[in-house]
Amino acid sequence: MKVHYVVARTPGCVTLETTMLDPADLKPDEVLLQTAYSAVSAGTERAWITGQSNNKDQRFPFYPGYSASGTVLAKGSAVTNLEEGDRVLIIHGGHRSHVIKKAETVFKIPDDSIDLLDAAFSFIGIFPMLGVRRLRLELGESVMIAGLGLLGLLAVQYARLSGAVPVLAADFNPARRALAQQLGADRVFDPGDADYIDQVRAATGCKGVNAVVEVTGVAAALQQALRYVAREGRVSLLGCTRVPDAPIDFYRDVHLPGVTIIGAHSFARPKYESRPGQWTEFDDFRTFLQFVATGRVKVRPLISEVASPEKAPEIYGHIINEKQPPLGFVFDWNSLPQ
Repeated sequence: MKVHYVVARTPGCVTLETTMLDPADLKPDEVLLQTAYSAVSAGTERAWITGQSNNKDQRFPFYPGYSASGTVLAKGSAVTNLEEGDRVLIIHGGHRSHVIKKAETVFKIPDDSIDLLDAAFSFIGIFPMLGVRRLRLELGESVMIAGLGLLGLLAVQYARLSGAVPVLAADFNPARRALAQQLGADRVFDPGDADYIDQVRAATGCKGVNAVVEVTGVAAALQQALRYVAREGRVSLLGCTRVPDAPIDFYRDVHLPGVTIIGAHSFARPKYESRPGQWTEFDDFRTFLQFVATGRVKVRPLISEVASPEKAPEIYGHIINEKQPPLGFVFDWNSLPQ
């Protein structure tokens, strides 16, 4: 069978290519999955595609994409947890029409009412869930979400669900600020304003923000956050600060005011047992899908375009070359000939 996939063979050059796959090659503990939709994680994929991931394992060709949904097309002889036709999440499968995975790593979508388009955001959706969980919010604490890409706009919704008051949000893009307010932010701010830090502190009665989810991955934004966070406040590093190009006065901004900085990379979560502040991927998948099914978390407003994978070079051109690209791209693998 023919398999379509997105690849960057050299930095910044993305193409859609094809290869052949024989379902007979399935091992007993594997399943063959057919992708319905895959969501583009613009910030992470841009960094890796352009060779700026700041990761020692960076190499080309690079195969982007890690959050998708689809169905089980075939299963190995030893697989008991999945059946052909089951609707599933496809994690770390790349942007590709078909992928083979170990059955034990595949999460079955428990609710048939959940659209596969929404489910495609599940892996992306649990990153900010961890970032908010790690803050251990209490009812009535103030929260700032710094950066309103996909992760930030989801974090706004999670912070509100966690009982934060007020929920503050900041981004240079006025359209993203407006969307954050639609999704539950009480106040929004432009980090480019000369008195930005004073504005944020004033919104908390000059006490400072109790907790911050730093989503931009920009060192200057972290530098700002440490100036408006409250004494003994917490800062969750959800965004990947790949280039440490802004100086941090750790004595003045961290040590002296007793601020806690928390790493919230999704790899830093328990594998088997959830515990307060840190849940497993599968437990967070269930939570995300329940939030979506009950309307507590909204994904559709985050989608800018659902496109054929044939448009991958154009879409990544936007992501790589535009300072403020459209928010959320999704590849529709149903649009390609089987």
